[in-house]
Amino acid sequence: MKDSLQRAFAAASPRLTPPPTPALSVLIHSGVLLLWIGLFSMAFMAGGVWSWSVGVAYVAYDTALLLFTAWATLPILRAKTRVAMSAPPCTVGVIVASHNEAAVLPVTLGALLAQTDAPDQIVIADDGSTDGTAELLQTRYGLIAPALGEISTASALYPSLYWLRLPHGGKARALNAAMLCIRTDTVLTVDGDTLLDDKAIAAVRRAFSEEPSLVAATGVITPVCSRSLGGRCFQWFQTYEYIRNFLSRYAWMRLNGLLLISGAFAGFRLDAVRAVGGFDPDCLVEDYELIHRLHRYAQAHGLPWRVRVLGDAQAHTDAPSSVPAFLRQRRRWFGGFLQTQYLYRAMVGDRRYGWLGTLMLPVKAIDTLQPLYGLAAFFLLLVYMVRGNLGVLAPVAGVIGAKIVLDLAFHLWSVFLYRRWIGKHGEAGLFQAFMAALVEPFSFQILRHTGAAMGWWVFLSGNRSWGRQSRAGLGARDEDSEA
Repeated sequence: MKDSLQRAFAAASPRLTPPPTPALSVLIHSGVLLLWIGLFSMAFMAGGVWSWSVGVAYVAYDTALLLFTAWATLPILRAKTRVAMSAPPCTVGVIVASHNEAAVLPVTLGALLAQTDAPDQIVIADDGSTDGTAELLQTRYGLIAPALGEISTASALYPSLYWLRLPHGGKARALNAAMLCIRTDTVLTVDGDTLLDDKAIAAVRRAFSEEPSLVAATGVITPVCSRSLGGRCFQWFQTYEYIRNFLSRYAWMRLNGLLLISGAFAGFRLDAVRAVGGFDPDCLVEDYELIHRLHRYAQAHGLPWRVRVLGDAQAHTDAPSSVPAFLRQRRRWFGGFLQTQYLYRAMVGDRRYGWLGTLMLPVKAIDTLQPLYGLAAFFLLLVYMVRGNLGVLAPVAGVIGAKIVLDLAFHLWSVFLYRRWIGKHGEAGLFQAFMAALVEPFSFQILRHTGAAMGWWVFLSGNRSWGRQSRAGLGARDEDSEA
């Protein structure tokens, strides 16, 4: 089966057989760069607000995306009517990818084993852990250590639980190995630092059972950081960032243009993933790349495959709690985004993909240089402030003021929509959202753009090492439960 998965990947991946790059794709990507050069040059050629043309363009682009999201998420306001599942329920398996996650695995497994609708199979894909994971699985979960590269028998304590013990090869390889072992219709990939809400499996099972064309879906995730002052600040900012991002995914889903599935909590139809060859072990963001490949395969074979975000499937995941950890994460994310955008550049502007090709992927082409636009706008503003250039600062202040007012309105509206969508208040508060909108443009947003700019170095240098990520949020929950 491993050979068949590799053959499927070789046939489906543009990394191994790159298609020619269409002229339209070249035009779109080069146009984004040339526009930045032209706008930035205005700082040395124009006066008044036009000296800050790169900032005006950045504000206009961000505003357009906010307005699109606000419009496309309006269906959330309609009352939801829950009906009993009419289709035969599909079987659901869970793969927990784990490398040295012994500190948080008990939280993740505890949530999986306590589901109101229990998964049919849970496979711990142990990617060469050296931290005590083996002892934990044997003593706490009744698993017998299998030979390296093999899957264990079922746990004596939890009959649905299995241990796949692998040499360290990275998350994608661990997931692929588990995909060949699991025996269910649908499979969820859950990171070892992710805690599913008790009804998450039921929501995923219902969605895949009732929609045969659904091949990939993501749940809604809330970040959890450490309890330190810095951790609380990062959790505050990231909570509202995640809210906006998941509403944006809902908006693109309505146009069948959703590309971003969170690997920390993602559901896939197993046959579809095997058909395209599983996850790419050489991609920094294997979950994001896989969705592109599924869309590409569906178009090539005339399949009505769809990708969705599920508001009633929810989870919490460990998120960075410090500046270095946050920059490492965003560096990898953006480097992987650039890598994927390059691999699938032939899809950009292609009408055969519908809104995905003609709108979503061109937007992603703009996003490749969004950190450059944002950082240039910020540093030009600093220069004007240091020089006391009131002729520029006065009109620019008007633009920034109008944008802050719009952001405030969108933050409050997004929290209202988010609460209605997921069916609970969660960690999102209106006052906190108001404060985040005021502070974020001059702090967290700059940090995000800095991490993304570092991602350009990752992409151009081909660097695949991004350092070890510390777990400071969910790990504390297990310590509390043992106290």
